Amino acid sequence: MLLAIDCGNTNTVFAIWDGSEFLCTLRTSTHHARTADAYFTWYSTLVKHYGLDVEIDEVIISSTVPRVVFNLRVFADRFFGCRPMVVGKPDCALPIEPRVDGGTIVGPDRLVNTAGAHDRHGGDLIVVDFGTATTFDVVAADGAYIGGLIAPGVNLSLEALHMAAAALPHVDISKPQQVIGTNTVACMQSGVFWGYVGLVKECCARIRAERARPMKVIGTGGLASLFNETEELFDVLEEDLTMHGLTVIHAYNKKG
Repeated sequence: MLLAIDCGNTNTVFAIWDGSEFLCTLRTSTHHARTADAYFTWYSTLVKHYGLDVEIDEVIISSTVPRVVFNLRVFADRFFGCRPMVVGKPDCALPIEPRVDGGTIVGPDRLVNTAGAHDRHGGDLIVVDFGTATTFDVVAADGAYIGGLIAPGVNLSLEALHMAAAALPHVDISKPQQVIGTNTVACMQSGVFWGYVGLVKECCARIRAERARPMKVIGTGGLASLFNETEELFDVLEEDLTMHGLTVIHAYNKKG
């Protein structure tokens, strides 16, 4: 049984894969000081809650926060007796190597999204991931990551407004009823919502023009479905793209 772990800047997700489906997905906040014992206490409590009787013998990790990898390695070794694969490390091969400038380190999350998207949808893709940052990953016809864009995440933008402007409150993102806000909260929500709709449209249009070919747009991340409600920004929505990508990379390495 495989335990796939995706550690982002905000949240860390554990998913148990039995070879054909995910049995459960567990989510916690990312904290670099969390110990291996603390991970296991949290993990085992939730697995028991879901009534699962599973034996983990393999672990794969993708982490955009380097400082947590050590404790996740200890967690895998101490409690499951295995050495985890870590995406981005030399001993974890990718189905297709990225084609970017020499010396560039591509974020593991982007490599995993690329592998998962290409496995499900083929090539010539734009993967838009709404996370702590909003990223656009461009996937070539053969499945290689060939670059993209990074913009501030939606919640990060709202938090920056609140922190930098004393008169502006903290607000949650939601779809506004109209473009013109008639109070401060509505103005902020409208500015962020329609601003990000415009961001996605313009960036995808320019990527398509630069690539001079049709490209399918894949939306993923917690807020992708919200932004797709009005404008149908994406050809496909993928809720578990990152976790699927981890299983694809794991399977590729096992075949080798």
